[in-house]
Order: sequence, then structure tokens, then C-alpha cells
Amino acid sequence: MNISNDQELKNALNNLPREQQRLLGARFTQSVCEQVDNPSLMSALKVALISDSTDQELKDAFKVAKSIATKTYTACGRDADWGLQAEHFIAAACAAALTPDALITENYNAAWKAAIQSRMAKNCLMIESDSGELENEADRKYRLTEKFLGE
Repeated sequence: MNISNDQELKNALNNLPREQQRLLGARFTQSVCEQVDNPSLMSALKVALISDSTDQELKDAFKVAKSIATKTYTACGRDADWGLQAEHFIAAACAAALTPDALITENYNAAWKAAIQSRMAKNCLMIESDSGELENEADRKYRLTEKFLGE
């Protein structure tokens, strides 16, 4: 499968079962978290990345990621700390991947939400470091999805 735009990505993600959405959403999150130093968030992400995590571990990890996303939400103001804002989006991506089934609506796609939040995190990290990477973050998500689907 070759994914070349967001509509193709979203269609591919919509065809994934819930468990696969969580795992791919966690990989999307992991792909942008290299510059964030938050052990609690990294522990929650680690749980999301493990295919045989228990329901309780997933619920606990969701609560951690959601609380970090909520706590760092205020960093998204006019005079933002770009690193803290990136942490917010990474936590939001992790929480999206870990969203419990009881909170999922019919049209909710955990992997899509994680992809979008992780893109926002990457943008913040690029602003903070004043860098302009050549590879497009959307393209990275397409390649990551292609690789995941090929496993």
C-alpha cells in the first residue's frame, strides 16, 4: 500500500481494529517524543506500545497522559514555551492512542488523533529549535503507516 495524502492515511487508519489503532497511534507519538524529558509520559507511552498491556495498565497510562495533556494545555497561549507546548501535544497524542473503549464514539479513530497531535508536537519542536527539517512530518506518518500495515 502506498499512502500519499491525508485522505488515504485516514482511510487506512479507519480500517484498523481498535487495538491496531492504539499501537500505531503510540508509534506516531513515539516518533516525535525524542526531545521531551517527562518520565511519567514516557512510561505511559511504553504501556501504549506493548501489545499485551492489561486493561488496567492501559487505563492507568491513559489517566497519566490525559493529566499531562491537561496540565500543559495552558502552555498553548500567545507567549508559549514551545518545548512545553510540544509536550502537551505529545501527551495529547499518547492519550488519544490510549483512549478507553468506553470513551470512544462511533467516528473516533485513535491513530488519526495521535497522528495529528504528534504533527503539532513536531511543529512546536521545530519552532523551538529554529530548524526546518527536509522531511515532511505528514510523509513520515504515511511511511510509518505503510510499514505498520506491512508487518
